[in-house]
Amino acid sequence: MSIANVGSTDRIIRILGGIILIAAPLVTSFGLWENQTARILAIVIGAILVLTGLLRFCGLYKILGIRTNG
Repeated sequence: MSIANVGSTDRIIRILGGIILIAAPLVTSFGLWENQTARILAIVIGAILVLTGLLRFCGLYKILGIRTNG
């Protein structure tokens, strides 16, 4: 039995979304990124998304009993 609970499409979406959330506050001048808390929050959430995508495991999915990997 595999511990993975994140499927291929979910994985791609998480990794790409995470990269965007990490990069956006660093490379854009959108007004929201002037707020330090918003900038840090976006980077942390982005890192979590990338990590869960790479590991193919999501703790929240585990708690809720969700599996997107067939």
